Amino acid sequence: MNRKIFVQDLGEKDYKDTWEYQEQLFQKTLDIKIANRREGTETETPNHFLFVEHPHVYTLGKSGDFSNLLINEKQLEERGATYYKVNRGGDITYHGPGQIVGYPILDLENFFTDIHKYLRLMEETMIMVLADYGITGTRSEGETGVWLDVGTPFARKICAMGVRASRWVTMHGFALNVNANLGYFDNIIPCGIRGKAVTSMHAELNREVDEAEVRGKILKYFAQLFEAEMMLSANAVSAE
Repeated sequence: MNRKIFVQDLGEKDYKDTWEYQEQLFQKTLDIKIANRREGTETETPNHFLFVEHPHVYTLGKSGDFSNLLINEKQLEERGATYYKVNRGGDITYHGPGQIVGYPILDLENFFTDIHKYLRLMEETMIMVLADYGITGTRSEGETGVWLDVGTPFARKICAMGVRASRWVTMHGFALNVNANLGYFDNIIPCGIRGKAVTSMHAELNREVDEAEVRGKILKYFAQLFEAEMMLSANAVSAE
């Protein structure tokens, strides 16, 4: 089993271009697995972890409800935002500057074959990161992601998640609101959940947060929880 994960920080990159890049990596891993089973070979499958910051964009999961986008095409253009229907789970969400987006493209057969465990460990990664800043993140039963003050009238989401998996290979991932402009969430019903707010680390701490530092902490805790070795490319952030 290959527990090495190759990390790339793509910087600011268009959502569609990043989605296509994910699909390329995803398909290459699937092709190796299919060939192994067909030919009886044991070629090692790779694991990837992409960091990216997208320009303003709204994405709707494959089972999502388009009515949860509250603005029309002209209003999207006025706000400098784009929209895509995508092949992940979950409903509608927003990506934009000040938000850390992570796309793990893993062969879970290198780690464990349990998609629920995969989601829970991603949530736990974010909970551990937030704890380093004095923010208490928790899970909300039946609602994937990381929340604050669950079970109170002030419940609010700080990290959204949505994944796709085929033959135990994953793509898509998480979006952690660090210094994001929360006003863009007013144009959607986030994750299709009415009556619950969205927050950010900036809003909770009332200060700008070092995003490079947060990315490093994400890698550190992800590696611990997945018992993985993060292999950093030249432009990737340090996990120390």
